[in-house]
Amino acid sequence: MATFDFQGIATQFVEHYYTTFDTDRSKLVHLYRENSMLTFEGTQQLGAVNVGEKLVNLPFRKVKHQYGAPDAQPTAAGGIIILVTGQLVVDDEQRPLPYSQAFHLCQDPTGQWFVFNDIFKLVLG
Repeated sequence: MATFDFQGIATQFVEHYYTTFDTDRSKLVHLYRENSMLTFEGTQQLGAVNVGEKLVNLPFRKVKHQYGAPDAQPTAAGGIIILVTGQLVVDDEQRPLPYSQAFHLCQDPTGQWFVFNDIFKLVLG
């Protein structure tokens, strides 16, 4: 079993990620590294700069994520897998869109957590 509080780290990360996403997506780039990958609705982006550009250029201005407690597990290499399900409201839409998002967090040589893998998918019909 992991010797660190992976569930606590996951919970703090998810809260920080979605608060930042909902207020200023441009600041999310700092959570990624050059070897990070984002798959957003089937489209892949590699590297922090490309991931940041994708997130900043999504076709909406306002967004609000609503989500439950994340599920998390430690990985064999000392990382954390996180699964989040929830709903998001974009711009002035009245109907929330259900989504699922998975994160794989790793630590860099300084011990800083970063997003190595990020997979986002709307759950429609």
